[in-house]
Amino acid sequence: MNKALKLALVAGVLLVSACNTVEGVGKDVSSAGSTVAKTADNAK
Repeated sequence: MNKALKLALVAGVLLVSACNTVEGVGKDVSSAGSTVAKTADNAK
């Protein structure tokens, strides 16, 4: 769980730093949420 949380945090930071528009932020947040959900499902 701890490893998954760290991975999601790093992915989120990278995604947020890569966007330049409000639309880009929305896509990045959505993508990070999907990554966290997939990681959580894999950890089950």
